[in-house]
Amino acid sequence: MSTLPDPGFVDFVRLIDTARRRMLQTANTSLIELYWQIGASISRRLEDGDWTDESVVSQLADHLARARPDWRGFSRRKLQRMRQFYECYCDRGIALSTLAELPWNHHRIILSQTRRPEEREFYLRMAIREKWSSRELERQLLGNLFARCKRLPEGESALTHAKSAGFLDLSDDAYLVEFLDLPTEFLVNEIRWRLLHQLRNFFIAQGANFCFVGAEFPLPLGERDATIDLLFMHRGLNCLLAIDLRLDGPQADILQGHNEYLTILDREVKKPHENPTIGLLLYADKVEEIVEYSLERSLTPAQIASYHKYLPTKKNLQEKLHELYLRYIAVTEVID
Repeated sequence: MSTLPDPGFVDFVRLIDTARRRMLQTANTSLIELYWQIGASISRRLEDGDWTDESVVSQLADHLARARPDWRGFSRRKLQRMRQFYECYCDRGIALSTLAELPWNHHRIILSQTRRPEEREFYLRMAIREKWSSRELERQLLGNLFARCKRLPEGESALTHAKSAGFLDLSDDAYLVEFLDLPTEFLVNEIRWRLLHQLRNFFIAQGANFCFVGAEFPLPLGERDATIDLLFMHRGLNCLLAIDLRLDGPQADILQGHNEYLTILDREVKKPHENPTIGLLLYADKVEEIVEYSLERSLTPAQIASYHKYLPTKKNLQEKLHELYLRYIAVTEVID
């Protein structure tokens, strides 16, 4: 019996997505304003002679750590970065509201990899205008886009020289994670949901054969709660594709549990005219990364080869898994 979700459910996803983005933007604005105020206060106290030398910044970091040990993100190095942030922009006529349009991780990258004010402001405004992810920002810095654009023929826009990424990396929010000090369980669930969203987009980009059915698709297991992380219908193969993403969890029996879920999908969800469900297990931890397809055992080698023509290669999946895991640890290391 099919349990496909109501098409109208997408409206609720969009509503929640919009609210979450608004919440993150509000939190980011507060964070940037706080870092600006801290940087300004440190800079002025040193300039006015209230603090005799920069060793006082270390004393401040130690005091904050003792007074509020649950606070994170206020080490000596990070306090100095806040001071640099203020001093680099305080006389440049850039509104604080403009600076707040970028996550702190973008500012950290720009401040650490640029030397001149005009270069710094170029990457600042390009990142805002083109909605660069931190990964894309670093790529453009590495490619020295600023210098190349200065050499462009008159009338040619820098925008044609730069690739837009369109959404934030998880690592962009790592400093927000510190600042908000949200419960660890909430943060892990949030990270996982974003990774699944990115993985879903990866499969949708493979072509029209991949029809998205649902994320965290519930399985009927009696008293136990179980879900398939991502479920697709593959039109070319006329079968369901069930994807499990496991990061830093226990390895024991994960393949057995995955195959058990495939059996349930075939029994409870698959329609009579459809082929057996294909499973895909993606597992990564600090030691190894595993990409494993699960195909019907009764298939012949020729049939298996035919199936693989329609599916992403293991190499492409390993690259995507590695990328997702790097984004995962970029935030979970801050949580820890």
